[in-house]
Amino acid sequence: MDLGIAGKRGLVCAASKGLGRGCAEALAEAGVDLVINSRTEADITRTAQEISQKYGVSVTPVAADITSDEGRAKVLSAAGKIDILVTNAGGPPPGIWTDWNREDFIKAIDANMLSAVALMQALVPGMIDRGWGRVVNITSQSVRSPIPELGLSNTARAGLTGFVAGMARQVAGHGVCVNNILPGIHATDRADNLDNAIAQKSGLDIEDVRRNRKSGVPANAYGQPEDFGATCAFLCSQHARFIIGQNILLDGGALNVTI
Repeated sequence: MDLGIAGKRGLVCAASKGLGRGCAEALAEAGVDLVINSRTEADITRTAQEISQKYGVSVTPVAADITSDEGRAKVLSAAGKIDILVTNAGGPPPGIWTDWNREDFIKAIDANMLSAVALMQALVPGMIDRGWGRVVNITSQSVRSPIPELGLSNTARAGLTGFVAGMARQVAGHGVCVNNILPGIHATDRADNLDNAIAQKSGLDIEDVRRNRKSGVPANAYGQPEDFGATCAFLCSQHARFIIGQNILLDGGALNVTI
């Protein structure tokens, strides 16, 4: 399917690996020129070169912390006019609700809610002026079904979801579509970190942990970044003009919900 976005310009955050890279590759395959960001210069530079060579699009790497004011300013300066925005940032660490203090919550909200809000506030007005734009926020299945040990993530991402629910409907009439993708377990470093934490706490072998987690997914597998990216690219396409303020759950059927 031709997504109709060849020649558009996109910004994908946290794109050196995992879900962010999956989104960047799918957009590049559709002909989108990219600005991609992550914290480590060597990683993001290598990723930019690989994607550009593979798909023949322009890819500009920016090494910066997208969750900081300084990092966002650096990324936005390099980005210029952006038609497609994919927000993404690593999740906060797991723990127990009694362990977290105000500083922990503020850090999580800054990273997983307010950084995305700031990027939308910076870039969506330009999309409105041009009469076309797409925003995809990578959040988590936890906004539909909170994960007890990920309380910091539950809190911040639920806040972003609430913001998007109102904001998306205010900009839709200008040709700008804003939606969220809610990943379940995917084969990324984040899953590895959580699996290792469970293994250390339980004393189980890492493969047993993964086998147990997969057993709770009807698809009996972890999701793959390239499949996630394909969904992201479709939401950024010309065909998604009637998808507004939605939360697309990609979890292999793990959440047993009707709606």
